[in-house]
This record gives sequence, structure tokens and C-alpha cells, in this order.
Amino acid sequence: MSDLPATSAPADTLLLVIDVQPVFLRAMTEPARLQARCSLAVAAAVGLGLPVAFSEQVPQKLGGTVPELLALAPGAAVWPKQTFSALADPAIRAALLEERQIGHLLLCGLETPVCVYQTAVAALAEGLQVTVLSDAVGARRPDDARDCLAALARYGAHVLPVETVCYALLRDVTHPFFRGYTQLVKTHSAS
Repeated sequence: MSDLPATSAPADTLLLVIDVQPVFLRAMTEPARLQARCSLAVAAAVGLGLPVAFSEQVPQKLGGTVPELLALAPGAAVWPKQTFSALADPAIRAALLEERQIGHLLLCGLETPVCVYQTAVAALAEGLQVTVLSDAVGARRPDDARDCLAALARYGAHVLPVETVCYALLRDVTHPFFRGYTQLVKTHSAS
């Protein structure tokens, strides 16, 4: 198993928010909770100085990412795709592996048994560290999600909640974003 999820330098870590589009979000169990946890992940990544990107499944037919999430990361890349794995899309693959040289991918979004799972497996196959933010992914069928997250953990992905990963990235209370992060946690405590 690779290093702990927070050992990558932020320069090679990226949060990829997968397909959080209203049409899909409405079909998930607990859609409001899922959106709130994705919001925490995005806001925390921005506060920590990590790049954020969004993938969208066939947005010309299915619509784009939830606007509230996009607003949390102004200027973030938004990548349309037709593939289930984000890395199976040539443009996304090039952006992550060649242009940005990402070494650690943080994943949130949906749907866990399809796009999240396939993206994580492809990233692991490329030798990337992968952390699936377990409380910021969703599925129509919770049992399918549970099984897929367990399989990803067996394959070497880290499967951890947003707060655990963010506190590991902060490392201690002297981090300049510590106070801001604790405020985010309080704001999202009901989620």
C-alpha cells in the first residue's frame, strides 16, 4: 500500500469532482447531503491551495455541474466526457497526466459504482495515489457503493472521509488555513 493519503505535496494533488450534475444528483440517495459534502471538499481544497477540476457526463444533453459547486472554485477546469472513467477521455487524461503531472487524485462525486469506481481504477493503473472521499460520493444503491469502495480499498485506493483527509493535509494548528477550515467544518457539521 502506498503512503498515507496526505503525503503528496499539494502541487501534484488535485480534487476531481465527478459528474455532480442535477439530473444525476436527484437520483442519488440523500442528494442534499452528497452535495453538501462535495461542497465541503471543494471549499477545503480551494482553501488548501489544491487545484480543483470538474468532469461532466455528456453535459450538452444532461446539463452541467451544480452551479453552487462551480461557484466554490472559480476558474476550475470543467471537462466534458462521454466515457465513464474520466481517465478514458483523452483530453482529461492529457490534462491530468501530462499537463498537470498529477500524482495524487482526490475523488468525490457520483456515481460511486460507475464513474467514480472506473476513474479510480484507471488512476491506480497509471500509478497515481487515489483517495476516494467516502462521505462525498454517492450512489442510487448504497450496497453497490459499499462493495465498490471496499474493492477500491483492496486495490490500493485510500477510502476516507473529507475531514480526515483535510486534517491530514493541514497537519497541525499552525497551518494558515486551519481557522478557515474549522469554520468550514462548523458550517457543514449538519451534513
